Amino acid sequence: MKSIQTILLSICIPACFTMCRQTGLPPGDPDNGGLFLPEGFDAIVVADSVPGAARHIAINSNGDVYVKLRFISDAGGNAALQDVNGDGKMDSVKIWADYTDKGQYGTEMRIHNGYLWYSSVTQVFRQKLTRGKLIPESPMELMLTDTQPPRSHDTKPIAFDKKGNMYIPFGAPSDCCQVSEGAPFSPGKDPCPLLETRGGIWKFDAGKPNQFQQDGELFAGGFRSIVAIAWNNADDHLYTIMHGRDYLHWNWPMYYTELEGAILPSEEFFRIKKGDNAGWPYAYWDHLKNKKMQAPEYGGNGRMEAKDSSYLKPIVSFPGHFAPNDLLFYTGNQFPERYRNGAFIAFHGSTSSAPYPQAGYFIAFVPFTNGQPSGAWEVFADGFAGRDTIYNTSDAKYRPMGLSQGPDGSLYVSETEKGKIWRIMFKGVREKFGAPALAAMDKRKAEAPNTKMPDELKDNLDRKDYSPAARMYNTYCGKCHERNGEGNNRFPPLKGSEWFAGDIQQPLHIVLNGMEVEMMVRGRRFINTMPAFANVLTDEQLADVLTYVKTEFNGAASGVSVQEVRKARKELFKK
Repeated sequence: MKSIQTILLSICIPACFTMCRQTGLPPGDPDNGGLFLPEGFDAIVVADSVPGAARHIAINSNGDVYVKLRFISDAGGNAALQDVNGDGKMDSVKIWADYTDKGQYGTEMRIHNGYLWYSSVTQVFRQKLTRGKLIPESPMELMLTDTQPPRSHDTKPIAFDKKGNMYIPFGAPSDCCQVSEGAPFSPGKDPCPLLETRGGIWKFDAGKPNQFQQDGELFAGGFRSIVAIAWNNADDHLYTIMHGRDYLHWNWPMYYTELEGAILPSEEFFRIKKGDNAGWPYAYWDHLKNKKMQAPEYGGNGRMEAKDSSYLKPIVSFPGHFAPNDLLFYTGNQFPERYRNGAFIAFHGSTSSAPYPQAGYFIAFVPFTNGQPSGAWEVFADGFAGRDTIYNTSDAKYRPMGLSQGPDGSLYVSETEKGKIWRIMFKGVREKFGAPALAAMDKRKAEAPNTKMPDELKDNLDRKDYSPAARMYNTYCGKCHERNGEGNNRFPPLKGSEWFAGDIQQPLHIVLNGMEVEMMVRGRRFINTMPAFANVLTDEQLADVLTYVKTEFNGAASGVSVQEVRKARKELFKK
């Protein structure tokens, strides 16, 4: 006769293959590393602060972690992390790969066909991984060079198809291809000349070194800026999520309210085939109207649909300025079945949502069935910012950036500010996972300031008692340089800036005439466009704004006079 223990084991052991909780995973941190996750998930911080901070990441089949560094040092531009003692945390960090990377936007770190692929803003490299070695011992192969100088929206992420091709976006260094870049009321160039070599996705031979843009072919166009791109093997198609344009209200206040400027245009999630055109700069997507709209620079007024009905429509859209910076289709077995073949998206967070709270800063999930989105987007992981209301981008403690799937099906997330990396694991019962486990995340999506639809009055941060000069600064300067003057990873700080330490005429010339050059501020390099304000603000307004910058952010005892503004204007525009 069988014992009771034997009978029970014969019942429970087979059941555990499908119904018992996950085993063999390290314990999560007591607070999940600060993250809010659906019920049944937990997280462990595997690296607290990678030197040089982090962009995209890749996980090898043995669990080693490879990181594209945000800031390149003399030691190199990549980091390799290893868990030596088996506690689930990376306790060995090595820096390598000597290459030049101007700026902070070199992005890619990907493992494909036995190679480690990584990029700067102008070049793409690969190295053959060496079995048993953390750092590849093979030579660096230069696969692609962008011969144009580094400008905004240069990132170089990569997607690979099943036929030996790679797809690389070339971002457009522009908001909407204006005649006078960034200036209010300036029309767009028609046709936009940037589209000849920018604002699209090019297809290349993944096995051919030393290529240039002209060696590839334009696969699809009309994309302003792409950082998140992936090939979905489930349906054998290319997918991407585009960073939409900015400043609808700022440039066209007669057509768009402050709220519309904060949440429009949408971030668009596309399924792409050869020859598609997403419509930038001539059109944008409005998720409130669920329509492609004509851009105001090209005759639109916020109510006019796009003149060209052939523009590619998104399969899912998100509120504006969330900043999608990575895309991953989940193929593992660790997470519940509803996540299989669905899309995880890392939202880096907005810089231009003012006067409303900055938004994004979370990991979203879009369920897929049979190659198509099968539900609304969800908040999967939140809490990265470390606070509820984000007044300035610099207030966010962490900003999610990269996604990678581990060999056991864990999801790894990197962030750009400190170089922290999380590993998210499912410890619950897969078959019992459902709507109740998601209820708290659904509530968070509807109520958290970084994910919800803002209330037009209650959530307007400028309803506070600001001085007229502060309001003017917040309106015209704060969207880029932040309300606290600290700037962000795109735009330089005004607080403590050496540009305001001496003669005010140089800053005045920049404000009046604009600037599009590489510049150093507080030891950091910035490459972006400063619009001209000569025809936007009066001499009195310019004096008030610059006085606010000097006294509020730089501790100056005196401000800027109207006479000094007039002097600069006369010098710049004398006939």
